[in-house]
Amino acid sequence: MAINWRGVFPAVTTQFKEDLSIDYAETQRVVDDLIRDGVTGIIAMGTCGENNSLTAEEKRLLLKAIVEVVKGRVPVVTGVSELTTPLAQAWVRDAQAIGADGLMVLPAMVYVPKAEELVAHLTAVAQATELPIMLYNNPPAYRVTITNDVLEALRPIKNIVAIKESTPDTRRFTDLINAFGDRYVVFAGLDDVAFEGLLLGAQGWVSGLTSAFPKESVMLVEALEAGDIATARDIYRWFLPLLHLDAEHDLVQSIKLAEQIMGRGSERVRMPRLPLTGERRAQVTAMVEKAAATRPSLKLK
Repeated sequence: MAINWRGVFPAVTTQFKEDLSIDYAETQRVVDDLIRDGVTGIIAMGTCGENNSLTAEEKRLLLKAIVEVVKGRVPVVTGVSELTTPLAQAWVRDAQAIGADGLMVLPAMVYVPKAEELVAHLTAVAQATELPIMLYNNPPAYRVTITNDVLEALRPIKNIVAIKESTPDTRRFTDLINAFGDRYVVFAGLDDVAFEGLLLGAQGWVSGLTSAFPKESVMLVEALEAGDIATARDIYRWFLPLLHLDAEHDLVQSIKLAEQIMGRGSERVRMPRLPLTGERRAQVTAMVEKAAATRPSLKLK
């Protein structure tokens, strides 16, 4: 599938059984429900998919299950989040063979590289596959910045086509477009600056909270694409308290709890993460319940 890099690509969660083995069938249900609610792509095994909590074999089986249920309705993009370059190369070869449509590639985990090391890593991963690649820039989480100099060095690599921008500094969107024009498709990657990013020229949104509120996420992007800023702004103001959760350390637990409250999944996570408890759990629950009672999609019924 040739990927149309625009619209809403939820970073889907990986569902677990009570013994914390992967619940492949339930993950398929979650993905199918999101597609039925109008999302335009699927990000499998990103941060919200707990990529680094899965074994290599689990990743292969999970991607097969997701590709199977999607059935070509939307593109499937899988996260590439490995400790070393050879491991990342092995995974992108597997992902291509399994049937992924694209890749979301992170810097190698743990080690903080120099710019030339980052360029070498991303180049080697791209050369190991024919699939189109979205780079994932998230300095607050991963302590590595994919700078404009790095992107300039990667410019000749044709299958690196997009960048997910997850910095909280919205000036970055304009700086990227000014520097590279249409060389890289820009995606908003941090939920609580998605409106600003899309307004400034991002063509799509890789979202965490879409897993709990997909209809509103699609409505927001569609309103912006139609030039209906007032409607988009109203949806965003309703959504923003929840979207802030995407920028917190416990984003995965919060998003999964939101899914559970909305009847869309389970809050189970793998250690070292633990489900939310106490005051934090009560806080997130209250936020989700308030949002559910006032969500814009209710007005369409």
